Amino acid sequence: QVQLVESGGGLVQAGGSLRLSCVASGRTFRLYTMGWFRQGPGREREFVAAISGSGSATYYADSVKGRFTISRDNAKNTVYLQMNSLKPEDTAVYYCAAGPVFAVRAGPYDYWGQGTQVIVSS
Repeated sequence: QVQLVESGGGLVQAGGSLRLSCVASGRTFRLYTMGWFRQGPGREREFVAAISGSGSATYYADSVKGRFTISRDNAKNTVYLQMNSLKPEDTAVYYCAAGPVFAVRAGPYDYWGQGTQVIVSS
C-alpha cells in the first residue's frame, strides 16, 4: 500500500505561481511512476503531468506545457508540481497518483491522494 498526501494548494492571482507537493509512504517510492491529475468545476478528471520512477522521463498535457514542471526527490518520497503563469482555467482540485507504468490515463494509477484545491482568480 502507498499513501499519498498532497499539499501546497491555495488561492493565487492569474499570472502567479504555486508549488504542489505530494509525499508518499513506503520504501518503494522510486519504483512508481508519479502523475498529477486535476478536476475542475463541472469537468472530468484530466491528466496534467507524469514522471518516471528515476525522474529521467516526464510528460505534460498540452494545456500546461511550458508553464508547469513536475519533479521528484526519491530520498524524500516526494513529487512536486511547480505551476507558473497560472490561468483561471487552471482552477481545479489537483491529485497526485502512483502507478507501476508510465501513463497519461488515470486507469493505470493504483494509488491516489485526497487532492488539494487550487483557485486562480482573474
